[in-house]
Amino acid sequence: MCLGIPAKIITEPNDNGMAEVEIMGVTRWVSLHMVPQAKVGDHVLVHAGFALEVISDEFAAETLELFRQMGMPGTENLEPMEVDFGATA
Repeated sequence: MCLGIPAKIITEPNDNGMAEVEIMGVTRWVSLHMVPQAKVGDHVLVHAGFALEVISDEFAAETLELFRQMGMPGTENLEPMEVDFGATA
C-alpha cells in the first residue's frame, strides 16, 4: 500500500520542475511535473518525491487530522482540527 502525504507548495518551481513544499512543518523538494497547473499556496498529494495531484485545503486538513488522531510520527505538534468526516460537498 502506498501513502500520499498532503503538502503545501511554498516556492515557485525551479528550472527542473522542482518546488519546495511544507509537510507537517518540514520542507522538502518535490517534482511538480505531474501537476503543471499547481502553484504556490496549493496543497498537493505527495508520494515518493512527486506531487501526484492538487487537492483541496479541506482534504489536506482532513487527512492531516486523521494522521494526528492515529498518532503518526511527526504529528505530535499539530493542533487538533474540527473536521466533519460525515459532511458531503
